[in-house]
Amino acid sequence: MDDGVTITVGDVPEKGRFEARDEAGELAGVVTYQVTGPIIAYTHTEVDPRFEGQGVESLLARTVMDDARSRNRTVVPMCPFLAEWLERHHDYDKIVARSTRRIK
Repeated sequence: MDDGVTITVGDVPEKGRFEARDEAGELAGVVTYQVTGPIIAYTHTEVDPRFEGQGVESLLARTVMDDARSRNRTVVPMCPFLAEWLERHHDYDKIVARSTRRIK
């Protein structure tokens, strides 16, 4: 992260989201999700304006996708940011559910 800020991302299942926090514990961003069996739908990504432009969204995206892959889950990227991010990161294609039409 810029300015020497260290961000860590952790799953908070009781809130249905992954949280990115700085070393002081400040909430930098979240990705919300819903799990149904082996399917996980990532529904929303949000980054606090103070942390924008520091790579927090990409760190969240990579972390949630790595977590899904490690749990053998199929990902439904409902969040527009994550869907767009995945178009540039084809290493996750095998675990992403694709439809024949794109919903905007």
